[in-house]
Amino acid sequence: TEAFKALIQDIKTSIKGYKEPLAFGICRVDMGQLNLDKALQATYPVVNWNENHGSAAIFIKALHDQGIKIDFTQSEVVCNINSAFLKSCLNAFTPYSDEAYGDTHKNIQVVSALYNQIVTSGSKEGEFRVTFIFADKALKSVEAAYLKLYALSLAKVEIRSINLDGIFGVLPNVAWSDSKPIELEYLREFEIELKLADEYPHIDFIDKFPRFLEHIIPADNTRILDASKVRLGAQLAAGTTVMAGAAYVNFNAGTTGAVMIEGRISSSVVIGAGSDIGGGASVLGVLSGTDGNPITIGKNVLLGANSTCGISLGDGCIIDGGLAVFTGTKFHLNDAELIEIRKVNPKTKFDNYMKGWELAGLKSLHFRQNSLNGQYVVQKSTREIKLNADLH
Repeated sequence: TEAFKALIQDIKTSIKGYKEPLAFGICRVDMGQLNLDKALQATYPVVNWNENHGSAAIFIKALHDQGIKIDFTQSEVVCNINSAFLKSCLNAFTPYSDEAYGDTHKNIQVVSALYNQIVTSGSKEGEFRVTFIFADKALKSVEAAYLKLYALSLAKVEIRSINLDGIFGVLPNVAWSDSKPIELEYLREFEIELKLADEYPHIDFIDKFPRFLEHIIPADNTRILDASKVRLGAQLAAGTTVMAGAAYVNFNAGTTGAVMIEGRISSSVVIGAGSDIGGGASVLGVLSGTDGNPITIGKNVLLGANSTCGISLGDGCIIDGGLAVFTGTKFHLNDAELIEIRKVNPKTKFDNYMKGWELAGLKSLHFRQNSLNGQYVVQKSTREIKLNADLH
């Protein structure tokens, strides 16, 4: 072990300009059927984010020994790997070989399993790559995009905490069939031949993003009733339930605790523990009416069925079913309710009429509509939102 530590230190000092990566991992890449050099999808068995820098050093040294020089000034670097790379890594990992199948050395498991796969089953070496992210900047490659999406879904990073600029330009729009991406150009080019040979694939959906469950194993008490309802890059805390029907969770959005989701969670939205997003309810994302301001929903919040939320909400809030709350929506607060609301939000200046943006982030608000005159009102919430513990 001491020799291994000395080796890592020697690598860092001997390779010019050496820089520890922010993230790295080995992936299998699905290439284009027509454009053979075009990456369509990357699958990572293990993702390292600001951790396991010793393994990163071993990977970089193995590439260096083959004449592959890493440009540490780049935000991301992607390199093909082969059996020689894997053998070099295994030799360096010898001090930990007896522990290779524990929870602490999963990078060794990846290298060992892949080496055996290439050597014994003849898998194509070009299908596998190692990706390094040295700076959290706009994305340049499919491999780095998937590495960041994995990091989000595995809760290696917090929602909204990493740079995903450029992701729509990097990821190709493809047809997905049994979790495999197929180039649309390929389908158009060989449509006649494929259909006549009865080999035209069953297309599940067409999108730039795969589904969450095609790449991520959720926590035991997390339930997703329809795989199409959650995109890769979503983050679901243990105990979250995503129902079928109108439920949906986009990438770079999700939950921080057990949550019931029967509505739509747009990209950049964070939902607090114990909250209930009712059937058909929608929480707006940064591209859908929030003026670029990401929405955070606090703990124990209830969004009624078919409601729309366009502002952040503090803990214990309620929006009644069918009600739309936007930044410019004007609400009435009567004097009696103001007294109660001030008790839980003492630092806020209140008036009898306030717009949604002025109420954003406050606690224990109940957004309602007077059924007699149609006026939008805000009252002090008196209900305690509790999820069924048996379900979450």
